[in-house]
Amino acid sequence: MTQILLIRHAVNDYVKTGRLAGWTPGVHLNENGQAQATALGQRLADAPLNQIYASPLERTMETAQAIQQHHPHLPIQHLEGIGEVRYGDWEGEKISTLARRKMWQVVQEYPSRAYFPNGETMREVQVRAVNAVEALAERHPRQVVIVVSHADLIKMVLAHFLGMHLDNFQRIVVSPASISGISLGFGRPFITTMNDVAHVLQLERDQKAQAKESSVPQEQQS
Repeated sequence: MTQILLIRHAVNDYVKTGRLAGWTPGVHLNENGQAQATALGQRLADAPLNQIYASPLERTMETAQAIQQHHPHLPIQHLEGIGEVRYGDWEGEKISTLARRKMWQVVQEYPSRAYFPNGETMREVQVRAVNAVEALAERHPRQVVIVVSHADLIKMVLAHFLGMHLDNFQRIVVSPASISGISLGFGRPFITTMNDVAHVLQLERDQKAQAKESSVPQEQQS
């Protein structure tokens, strides 16, 4: 079976703008995101990886590069099929403004009926993401394949292979720099892990310990 490791990119500062990023260029990992990506790369350093694919946006590529540092023989291959939702006219708009539109409620409650003006429908997004993952499984049988993507894309793929209706996909939690695993062969698919963030939690514990240590007066440390 092909092992697909679905990885959400690490955190960035664009969310602080209160706008919908989508395919907006120039959205990079912030300092904490870089630390998360480094922890992720270390977590996967000894994994028997065979392929690395990533959405072509900066935040996904930077996350993939942190993994590649431990597997320098593997190129990062762009894969638009697992790229972010194309929000059309909504891209870059303030979420507080979009939330007043009727379609916003449809997106939240009935995503299978939702569409973005001059963009995609949510159904189209799920189909292209699932098709991309299925194509990777066929292209790389019995290999371990990294796929660095975005939260909603990963949730939609997991929902599909769990047999969940698209309208329920937001019940799945996919955190920044998390790992979710799918095994695909000729039989039934298997979800091997979901939202694994052990490396991020360890990073946060280490950061808290360092902050606590640095707050202790020097004379008490000696």
